[in-house]
Amino acid sequence: MTDRLTGKIAIITGGGRGIGAGITQRFVEEGAKVAIVQRNAPRDAMLSEGVIYVKADLSSSREITSAVETVVEQLGGLDILVNNAGIMFEKTVDEMTEADWDQMMVINLKAPFLLTKAAMPHLRKRGSASIVNIGSIEGLASNPGHPAYSASKAGIHGFTAAVAVDHGHEGIRCNAIAPGWINSDLSEVYIDSMADSDRVRRELLAMHPVGRLGEPRDVGSLAVWLASEESAFVTGQVYVVDGGRTKKLPLPIS
Repeated sequence: MTDRLTGKIAIITGGGRGIGAGITQRFVEEGAKVAIVQRNAPRDAMLSEGVIYVKADLSSSREITSAVETVVEQLGGLDILVNNAGIMFEKTVDEMTEADWDQMMVINLKAPFLLTKAAMPHLRKRGSASIVNIGSIEGLASNPGHPAYSASKAGIHGFTAAVAVDHGHEGIRCNAIAPGWINSDLSEVYIDSMADSDRVRRELLAMHPVGRLGEPRDVGSLAVWLASEESAFVTGQVYVVDGGRTKKLPLPIS
């Protein structure tokens, strides 16, 4: 354990599972106090010393505002906002309804805007604060059936740059992380649902030059750096964390 975030107070949306859990764990290890903000209660194991849970439906602007105020009241301020929570489904433009599109944008793009807006007055008071948005390599390219998801994550990348430009002079930095394939309960269910899951696992592994798939803590460690003063001259950037996947050109051979 080190102390890069000692004395810092952070909100992590969706911090109770998957990538969010990896970020929460790393923040706690680095000394931060963390508020997990999401709709469903996290596992009891996540609620260790220095971690609280604040319930909020991130499709509700009222609940978002209330959650931020609750965190500030209970923990005494706010230094770091991590916009991590999101949803994903697979539908082409032909298959997607207007309601599907709106749902994706509300959770993946509008909620980070509303959270940032609600957090801004509190971050501004600190003199030095950090916003970390979780984008995706699908904000840079796309898998089949992901037009809404890719659009939402590309939007997060653009939003990140704009916030950095507008609020840097106030001591508020804003950066994004674009993860690739990260192991989670949901990714395991997704692979297991396929007809030849063993082949899928082998081919997925072969796509990554580092020879392994990502773990939530891989994203969490970068989030720690972006939230800490070690990255004080870094803002408006999108950091790809994908084990080299997007740099490997495919060849038509095995």
